[in-house]
Amino acid sequence: MWKEFRKKPIIVKAIRWDGNNLDEIKKLCKSHCHLSVESSNALVIKTLEGDMKCEKGNYVIQGVNGEFYPCKIDIFNRTYEEI
Repeated sequence: MWKEFRKKPIIVKAIRWDGNNLDEIKKLCKSHCHLSVESSNALVIKTLEGDMKCEKGNYVIQGVNGEFYPCKIDIFNRTYEEI
């Protein structure tokens, strides 16, 4: 028999990548993530799963274990609300 589950409410820190706010994102990450910018203004974040691109307009999220990863804006808006 299957069951239904609800995602636990968690609070995350996030910042939207606008192509010009690398210093702000570095402040959020401190020394806990490795970032680089591609010529297309995509931010590349090294994660445990490998390098992930954060396109301009999407979010960089700090997860519950202190990890950082990109999130597309439509998924972010369906999943999170500002507090």
